[in-house]
Amino acid sequence: MKVRASLRSLKDKPGAKVVRRRGKTYVINEANPRWKARQG
Repeated sequence: MKVRASLRSLKDKPGAKVVRRRGKTYVINEANPRWKARQG
């Protein structure tokens, strides 16, 4: 799966984690919950 550029920029933020659930790619950030993203 190609990873969208917006997810790449979010994964570099402090506290970010890339998680794959049920075939979808998520970026979740416990340090700043505004920085969430989903692909797929």
